[in-house]
Amino acid sequence: MDQRLLDLEKTTLGIELGSTRIKAVLIGPDHVTIASGESNWENRFEDGVWTYHLDDVWTGVQAAYRQLSHNVKRNYGIALSKVGAMGFSAMMHGYLPFDATGKQLTAFRTWRNTTTEKAAESLTSLFQFNIPQRWSIAHLYQAMIDKEEHVNDIDFLTTLAGYIHWKLTGEKVLGVGEASGMFPIDSDTGDYNRHMMEKFNDLTKHDGYQWKLENILPKVLTAGDHAGMLTEVGAKLLDPTGILQAGIPICPPEGDAGTGMVATNSVVERTGNVSAGTSIFSMIVLEKALSNYYTEIDMVTTPTGKPVAMVHCNNFTSDINAWTSLFAEVLQAHGTDVDMGELYAILFKKALEAEEDVGGLVSCNYYAGEPITRFEEGRPLLVRMPDSKLTLPNFMRSQIYAALATLKIGMDLLTEEEKVHVDYMLGHGGFFKTEKVGQQFMADAVGIPIAVMNTAGEGGPWGMAILAAYAVNKKFNQTLEEYLANEVFAKGKMKMLKPTREGKRSFSTYMDRYQSILKVERTAIDALQ
Repeated sequence: MDQRLLDLEKTTLGIELGSTRIKAVLIGPDHVTIASGESNWENRFEDGVWTYHLDDVWTGVQAAYRQLSHNVKRNYGIALSKVGAMGFSAMMHGYLPFDATGKQLTAFRTWRNTTTEKAAESLTSLFQFNIPQRWSIAHLYQAMIDKEEHVNDIDFLTTLAGYIHWKLTGEKVLGVGEASGMFPIDSDTGDYNRHMMEKFNDLTKHDGYQWKLENILPKVLTAGDHAGMLTEVGAKLLDPTGILQAGIPICPPEGDAGTGMVATNSVVERTGNVSAGTSIFSMIVLEKALSNYYTEIDMVTTPTGKPVAMVHCNNFTSDINAWTSLFAEVLQAHGTDVDMGELYAILFKKALEAEEDVGGLVSCNYYAGEPITRFEEGRPLLVRMPDSKLTLPNFMRSQIYAALATLKIGMDLLTEEEKVHVDYMLGHGGFFKTEKVGQQFMADAVGIPIAVMNTAGEGGPWGMAILAAYAVNKKFNQTLEEYLANEVFAKGKMKMLKPTREGKRSFSTYMDRYQSILKVERTAIDALQ
């Protein structure tokens, strides 16, 4: 193919590390995907901690990049030696501390861990601001409470996205959206909340630590800011073949929440999005501050620093995935070849045929702890009465409703208690792959119209590539909000589904049973160790 069809300097690259997949996306000047690559990975549960090994980070990133560059070579006949800009995102939160020599001080503690309850409660009370268990500052303070020796030696504390950016550029920075999952952000200054930071420094001083928080956290940057260049060492780390050249500008690293907002054009007030995969979270850009703080609601920001109310649930599709794998095993045992994507679609469509009361079934999808409902561990459950109707449609709808139930609890605080108005929420993630099914169930559950854009399948890595493009293509000094509206989504198509009366009634009936099964879940956790 003619090399002139692809001008590498007008492309941008986004790589995002999700909980089960690492994906790289290359886009052109029209923001359309040119090539992609991916690799799979899984977290490990070691010594009571959900973690990923940092060696696996680089193995996975290199594999995704290698597949992407191979696809560029195959389709355009040109080696991927450079791009116009790049950016990196990953699962938010967690705990990655390093000493002054760059040595990792303890295993990476991911967002999935629910071992910081004491620290989170103490900091929430101290700040009068909700500090979730998965936030970096909660992990740090819990380590202080537990008197872990490594805390004395911390020189740099960052997230997974911040770690990758640091290794590729040498810069210890974060985008403001990602930083807001480490420590509270003051949206007026676009930086860490100074008052809260002083309160935390009083704690470190009292405990005898020599460092101050502002000296160990990454510097906060806003979308469009210069965040460094790909170094020679970084280029070899990303592309061991040596083809990729150093000197490429890299935009501020962001979290998967921020890239989800960008990918769905949900960065202005009264817009919202919901990302549904292994975990699920909704994000609403607020017109004004909430009247109170809630432990079920996280306050984070857009990539430009606007306040966002976030409902984050640790558990979403893990139980659905496990059951789908079991069904696949049954089919394989019968000698049938299984296409997993097709199987998911079949099962999701069967859920549409369920009875309105879901046959009396009820499930709890907690694989891990769930802070919103105060569970530190999980025990997936399916409960039925002797007269319940265990059919495939009822079973699948029970699984889907259970996955949505905890999100509903958090969303009700925003829409009913705080009267937050949302015109609609844009959905993205694997849950929406089967046309209309997940979208309709989500709308019925939260009572808000759910829209899906024709770019929804692109997801976070595409959103990260957009942020990289914005960093080098800010036309006429446009804000990110203007850039997305005028340059990226001007011709985008959107399909919207509204809640139905029958669907809302069905989900409401299910929620009554779901509140009851949480008592069973507590007993299961206590009894089954």
